[in-house]
Amino acid sequence: MGWPGLTQKRRWMAAVLAGGDRAALSHRSAGALWEIGAEQAGRIDVSVRRRCELRRPGLRVRGRPALAPGDIWSRDDIPVTSPARTLVDMATELDRVAVERAVNNADKRDLIDPDALRTALDRYAGEPGVRVLRELLDRLTFRLSDSDLEIFFRPIAAAAKLPPPLSKQVVNGFEVDFFWPDLGLVVETDGLRYHRTPSAQASRVTSANPGRSTSWKRATWGGRGQADQGRREPE
Repeated sequence: MGWPGLTQKRRWMAAVLAGGDRAALSHRSAGALWEIGAEQAGRIDVSVRRRCELRRPGLRVRGRPALAPGDIWSRDDIPVTSPARTLVDMATELDRVAVERAVNNADKRDLIDPDALRTALDRYAGEPGVRVLRELLDRLTFRLSDSDLEIFFRPIAAAAKLPPPLSKQVVNGFEVDFFWPDLGLVVETDGLRYHRTPSAQASRVTSANPGRSTSWKRATWGGRGQADQGRREPE
């Protein structure tokens, strides 16, 4: 007899039950439940707070006797690792961009913000994944992002010897992605995924300076080397 109406959440619960006592969803499966990342296709990740050598098709069960009780939370009645623990675990498997995306998603969903995550990392000092997150969350360089384009753009700006920009600042009544006030420079990382036509992209940028008596430079970057630069002069 199967479980009628087997949904993804029921699959996760079944996987946790298969893990037995002190089991919880973890790693990329936990990231999927928290809605901060994608699960690996065909695999459900479970961690167990005891020694465990369980092997079943479609499951990866990790015996983790040192996993703290406080690292096990519950979401939709499914035991799952906490957001902080989940991010540390995900950082052992994902590339830097995917880890940064997960950190941004965790903040957007009010699960854990960057400051709280920095503090939480002290509890996991020396564990795999912590170094990646500490480097990512450097206070001098880390900025929350709304899209992958913003994540990709920051290393390009650093390679161009630009100072760290302000992000999500309001300029002339409009929120912009990156702002260098000392340079009078605004950059919008707009892709066609968010603005379906080039004219819509241009409209968004030029609308950010509706005839004010201010001179500033703007650039719109859409990825894959695409850039559009311009300048509005005082009227």
